[in-house]
Amino acid sequence: MKYMWMIVFLVLPFIGLGYALWHIWRILPFSNIVKYVVITACIAAFLTFFLSFTGLTDNLPLSVASVVYETGTSALIIMLYLVMLFLLLDIAHLCHIIPKGWLQSNACSSVAVLLIIVAVFVYGNINYNNKRRIELSLEAYFGIGEKPVKLVLLSDLHLGYGNRRVDFAKWVDKVNAEKPDLILIGGDIIDTSIKPLLEENVAEEFKRFNAPVYACLGNHEYYSGKERSIDFYKRAGINLLIDSVATIGKISIIGRDDRTNGNKKSVDELIKGVPQLNYTILLDHQPYNLREADFAGIDFQFSGHTHRGQVWPVSLITDHIFEKSYGYLRRWNTDYYVSSGIGIWGGKYRIGTCSEYVVATVTSRKKEQKQY
Repeated sequence: MKYMWMIVFLVLPFIGLGYALWHIWRILPFSNIVKYVVITACIAAFLTFFLSFTGLTDNLPLSVASVVYETGTSALIIMLYLVMLFLLLDIAHLCHIIPKGWLQSNACSSVAVLLIIVAVFVYGNINYNNKRRIELSLEAYFGIGEKPVKLVLLSDLHLGYGNRRVDFAKWVDKVNAEKPDLILIGGDIIDTSIKPLLEENVAEEFKRFNAPVYACLGNHEYYSGKERSIDFYKRAGINLLIDSVATIGKISIIGRDDRTNGNKKSVDELIKGVPQLNYTILLDHQPYNLREADFAGIDFQFSGHTHRGQVWPVSLITDHIFEKSYGYLRRWNTDYYVSSGIGIWGGKYRIGTCSEYVVATVTSRKKEQKQY
């Protein structure tokens, strides 16, 4: 069953590509030679998507590898929207809403399709670069002291060929402007390869954070090489928690290994030994089985991974897969937040979703609110 789904997901993009290219060929009002050039360019752009996963990009100069990565991943998303647009036009034609001539050698229709796609993806890029600041208020049942603790929560940075050091530097500035007490990262700091991070010395950028950084692993740290990722974390000054706990005052931060490791510890195992009166924060990259946290008595769980699909309508799929694919949730006595991530995998577009960072303030619950 697993391999069947893998085959389906490999075949579907090519079916979509064929459908989109057939419509492009029909709608363009040019000679066959010009059409062949356009179709060839589209196929080449689409195939660079697969090139990004062969490891060959690591043999290219950084600037060239970045172009290959951005081109391939963007082509995949653009193809998705072309398929949806042409499907809508086909349905409109079958319903006699538009004439057949609109879809055949029509300059006006070609320009209209081009303008729609350009408008959608310009918006998507602007929306991606507009990082939203999400505020969250959390209460510690047994208290954390007189002074509230300010946390900045990040997930899914995906630093690499797409999100370069210059992008990350802007995010560091945003985080530092919050003057946090702690910075917590819920996995996927690295994208698909460690090479661009080493080449641009991104580790030094992490050292500009003005608060201690704690993080857990994500699935992409496994894709890019677990040992090399761990070594990068050390050089960047990140306190990496792999099925382990760090206690800072009255707060205990539990970093769970990623779901990629089938032998990772359960939440029940991880919370053993944690002071019972401490406020517990669980960093777990993939938000599966949320009930584990509330059964174990975790106060707050922070996750990422979903990106909420990055673009609509993929967000509908993630909403179906996960109990909570994005946003705040409270179950029993546990607060949850699943972030769509500050970074992104692939092309820099957010359509129907957002890129964000979370600013959470943990305060002691007032005595009159305590229940025994």
